[in-house]
Amino acid sequence: MPVLVHIAKKPEPMRGFTHTVSATGGMIILPEGFAQGTKFTLENPKTQQRVEVNVVRSPQMNQEGSLVPVEFLTPAPQFWNIFFPPNIN
Repeated sequence: MPVLVHIAKKPEPMRGFTHTVSATGGMIILPEGFAQGTKFTLENPKTQQRVEVNVVRSPQMNQEGSLVPVEFLTPAPQFWNIFFPPNIN
């Protein structure tokens, strides 16, 4: 699914798309990577919902671009517009 990345001091958002998603974040594919600890705003263009995220480890490159693992800074279980069943241990 498409995503938009809003970076402070950059007027245009970066376009990317999801690789995998979870209730707490996801792996997104972007044209360029970001260092671990980088924070930015991720937007779901379908719902126009935005959430602050943190890059949890260094990105990896693949044929599609840079795989960037992110986690939400605050809970946003509805961000992906997908229902995630609760974890039962």
